[in-house]
Amino acid sequence: MSQQGYVATPPYSQAQPGMGGYPAGFGSAPSQPLYRQYGGPPQSFPAPPTGKDTCLWSPIPPVKSSVDLLFLLVLVYIYSTEAPQLRYTSMQYVIVRLHSCSVLKVDHPPLAFPAGPGPVQSPQAPPTSHLTQQQFQTAPPTAMGHPPMGPHSSQMAHPQSPLAGPTMAGPQSMGGPPPMGGMGRPFPGPPPPGAGGFQQPGPGAAGPPGHPQQLQGTDSRVTWKALLPTMQPLLVQTQVIEDDQAKRGGQVYTTNLRGQVPPLVTTDYTVQDQGKAQEYQRTVLQTCRPSLAHLTQLIKGFTPMYVVNHGETGPIRCNRCKAYMCPYMQFTDGGRRYQCGFCNCVNEVPAFYFQHLDHMGKRVDFYERPELSLGSYEFAATLDYCKNNKPASPPAYIFMIDVSYANIKSGLVRLVCDELKTLLDNLPSSMVKVGFVTYNKILHFYNVKSALAQPQMMVVSDTAEMFVPLLDGFLVNFQESRAVINNLLDQIPDMFADTNESETVFAPVIQAGVEALKAAECSGKLFIFHSSIPTAEAPGKLKNRDDKKLINTEKEKTLFQPQKAVYEQLSKDCVSQGCSVDLFLFPSQYVDIATMGDVATHTGGSVFKYSNFQVERDGQHFLSDLRKDVEKAIGFDAIMRVRTSTGFRATDFFGAIHMNNTTDVEMAAVDCDKAVTVEFKHDDTLSEETGALMQCALLYTTISGQRRLRIHNLSLNCSAQLSELYKSCETDALINFFAKSAYRAMLNQPLKTVKEILVNQAAHMLACYRKNCASPSAASQLILPDAMKVFPVYLNSLLKTGPLVGSAELSTDDRAHQRLSTTAMGVEDTQLLLYPRLIPLHNMDVASDVVPTPVRCSEERLTDAGMFLLENGCSLFLWLGQACPPEVIQSIFNVPSLAHVSLPELDNPQSQKLRSIIDSLLDQRPSSMKLMIVKQKDRSEIMFRQHLVEDKGLHGGASYMDFLCYVHREIRQVLT
Repeated sequence: MSQQGYVATPPYSQAQPGMGGYPAGFGSAPSQPLYRQYGGPPQSFPAPPTGKDTCLWSPIPPVKSSVDLLFLLVLVYIYSTEAPQLRYTSMQYVIVRLHSCSVLKVDHPPLAFPAGPGPVQSPQAPPTSHLTQQQFQTAPPTAMGHPPMGPHSSQMAHPQSPLAGPTMAGPQSMGGPPPMGGMGRPFPGPPPPGAGGFQQPGPGAAGPPGHPQQLQGTDSRVTWKALLPTMQPLLVQTQVIEDDQAKRGGQVYTTNLRGQVPPLVTTDYTVQDQGKAQEYQRTVLQTCRPSLAHLTQLIKGFTPMYVVNHGETGPIRCNRCKAYMCPYMQFTDGGRRYQCGFCNCVNEVPAFYFQHLDHMGKRVDFYERPELSLGSYEFAATLDYCKNNKPASPPAYIFMIDVSYANIKSGLVRLVCDELKTLLDNLPSSMVKVGFVTYNKILHFYNVKSALAQPQMMVVSDTAEMFVPLLDGFLVNFQESRAVINNLLDQIPDMFADTNESETVFAPVIQAGVEALKAAECSGKLFIFHSSIPTAEAPGKLKNRDDKKLINTEKEKTLFQPQKAVYEQLSKDCVSQGCSVDLFLFPSQYVDIATMGDVATHTGGSVFKYSNFQVERDGQHFLSDLRKDVEKAIGFDAIMRVRTSTGFRATDFFGAIHMNNTTDVEMAAVDCDKAVTVEFKHDDTLSEETGALMQCALLYTTISGQRRLRIHNLSLNCSAQLSELYKSCETDALINFFAKSAYRAMLNQPLKTVKEILVNQAAHMLACYRKNCASPSAASQLILPDAMKVFPVYLNSLLKTGPLVGSAELSTDDRAHQRLSTTAMGVEDTQLLLYPRLIPLHNMDVASDVVPTPVRCSEERLTDAGMFLLENGCSLFLWLGQACPPEVIQSIFNVPSLAHVSLPELDNPQSQKLRSIIDSLLDQRPSSMKLMIVKQKDRSEIMFRQHLVEDKGLHGGASYMDFLCYVHREIRQVLT
């Protein structure tokens, strides 16, 4: 996990003391300082003293009530149009998180290549990994573990399909770079004809020169029987992480060098902001071709965010493109004008903002203004940025509890009420108001005004026309109404203890919350605790549509498509009011998460699922999630726009968002766990001199009710060399985009088609590298860019995830839940989900604070006498080998044998070491994970083994080695 911190930046030019940004005789200085910390008093910043290690500002620790937001992660994907001047196209993702973080960039290899006059000659090819195919054996095609696919042809898509493009020509016939048919974007247009999957070419198919002839008369495929030493760098994903940590861990990563590749998301490092928001963004590509654009940034870090306040004047913006003042504005005419770096428009500098330039053409107050010297900062918004030109109000939290028979019987209602008595003391801001609703077939609203001796209940039975029966007393300050609220929470479990009502409503519950926030003229969040599919007669009633017969058919996609109508309109109403929905589900059977979770996903909320909930077994897991969810920093009523320099533009967006038009991303709420993906379309040639610029602006309301503009700026390098793109590619960001694209595409295309397109893209990217960048080598070698060594293992793992597997053994709700959760994930979360950490514990050093180094995620690494901890951000397993030494079992669990093992107690150093490792992992993850103890050869081991992603999938999917064979064959097919 990247740990970004603030580091002093050595001044490039000495600031002149006493200038303060307001020279005599030219405008007047404002009566208050220009910027301040979140929620803090106005604060001035002196001119930076000289000295290498001196902080230019003295950051104040963030105020918990309004700071510490990690707003969004923007993943940028740039693809090419059919403009004749373009010679190459590549993919780039920009991930932008708005918390105090660091921005990093990563490059992705080109996907579509129109024929040009000649191949690009790169002076120096990036490092490659070679995988030699020396030994072959025949095996049934089903061993790949994927659905069968029809015979291959050299053209991956039908010529008339939007996915199709020019057929790859052989080296002798090519006059330019290989045309990559239809690789402009992951899932455009209708699916290509033919079945998808992973079947090898038909019998007798001959490979290109250098490949052994296949056996005649058999449906054979290529597998490896042995690994050569040259294959190891390609296969060992954990070694890549270790090497990066050893090489770059603990170092300072500065953001002033355009095109540099950041450390991996798993590496601990410090970010020094020097004008680019690489504290908050990660790019798939650090370098762009002049005729292409690729960007990908991720935002992470913990640098305090500086707030710039220009008073009633508001933020300074370009008159033409409306970009905000940033380090890419070039000041001219002695400081009286500035040229916009995005549209090149020349603007007048406001009188109050004037400052002289030094001999380098830089403002003398450069280091005193965050908006000129930092990549990430905030502006205090004026009333022009507020709804109806009125100041924003602090948000409200409404707790809505399902009191039907199932929740009463399980003890959930009492558990929630008991927890809220103490949890409400830890609200992210004391200004947040709270309200309470209980419901089954009808809704109960509670008046908890501080002047009352007892809470009052008001019932609304007409769910078709939902309204809030009271205004005064429903949303209150917890500290002022503590006694009445605690009284209510004591009464609710007993009030419904004898209920027999099992039917519930759902859509009217959300509608009630929206109406309450609308009446209070504030934004807020709904915490809904629900247990069953809404079957009561009311708007939003759902039917059970879980049909296993649809699995692996053309209609399987309908299982994941939300039932719209009422719920689609609910999403729009929630976003319009700034109402986010967090849904806690406790189902014992199918509840249609694809529909119920859709509102939460489109409002920036989260969906938590606890199947067959039992208080004793799952209570702590649920409470941990609830505490994190209530206490975390968050922003409301947000709208985001991404501006770019000429040559490319944002065209599409992915994530827990709502879009009313093509440019503005609306989010009812945005927090540190959410991510947004932005797709960029490449329109024109980019300049190697100026590079590619991007500015992400997020307007939001803080938890304390202040309207703010958070700005992230990024500049990317441009290069004419194709090899530079592959050199700066970041696989973690690349697979994040692939996952989100695939999970969106599965709503409209068969799973076979989605998986086929993913592999098709990978083969074309790697074939392009081999043809244009790699040094000559034998055709029997699988060659990958050094930066993409672990890409195949990530891709294979993605193909084996629940949503894409298509197995009747998996719950439809579980698959839908994972799809919705991944849509809003950041790069680090998807990396961990697709390649879990397998940590050996049997030889751990009790005296050391270091967590043992993870090993490859394969059954081959398990030992009968070993003990391993596996985590992927969602699940946590402790695996115990059947021959685990009794002394180890005794030292950790304080029991004599495996038969008596339960969760460890903190009664000895060995147990404390294990607990510290588990607690450390839990603290790093956005949601809680319940620890499951798995014993070798027990039935519960099946759940554990499905996370060993290098092995063959239990529900379908190839092993890593089989998948490499298949990808290698696809690359050969492309190059043929």
